Amino acid sequence: MTAIGLREPWRSLLVDIDRQLSGPTDLHCLGGFVIAELYGLLRPTADIDIIEARGADLRTLQTIGGRGSELARRHHVFLDIVTVATVPEDYEQRLVDIPSAELVHLRLRALERHDLVLAKLARNADHDREDVKHLALEPGLDCEVLRDRYQRELRFQFGNPRHADLTMDLWTEMIAEIQGRPGRGTP
Repeated sequence: MTAIGLREPWRSLLVDIDRQLSGPTDLHCLGGFVIAELYGLLRPTADIDIIEARGADLRTLQTIGGRGSELARRHHVFLDIVTVATVPEDYEQRLVDIPSAELVHLRLRALERHDLVLAKLARNADHDREDVKHLALEPGLDCEVLRDRYQRELRFQFGNPRHADLTMDLWTEMIAEIQGRPGRGTP
């Protein structure tokens, strides 16, 4: 993936955060920001969802660029440190870089497309389904990979997975329909 530059207002916020950091910091990102930056879906979102940071601690990042910070007021967007997220167990092995030549200390890492879909499964809001539909239009989203990761890395995280199983079945059917392929539910 080539660095085409981050979109505004994200670029300005992240450059300003980067200037305040003293060392390398990896941010593990998900949500609407990732879908906009990596997959071209432009929908309103006021935050960059962060599930993990390596380098600067989360409290420091929250102070610098979180909701209510001076930078958030200036740029009208903010870092949102997500404290509760249901993500595939091995997501870190598959993180994708969001390239930006302008950032010195920050390295933006995003959930890979299948992991991004699975991270939306628990909430299953209208905009989550719309995000999944958009990702289904892009090459590379495979229902078999989704089902396999769900079974191996995510399903056990749900106390009673029956609701998540149903959502997974509906989503894979939706994806298969969008892609013009026959669908089938979770095994």
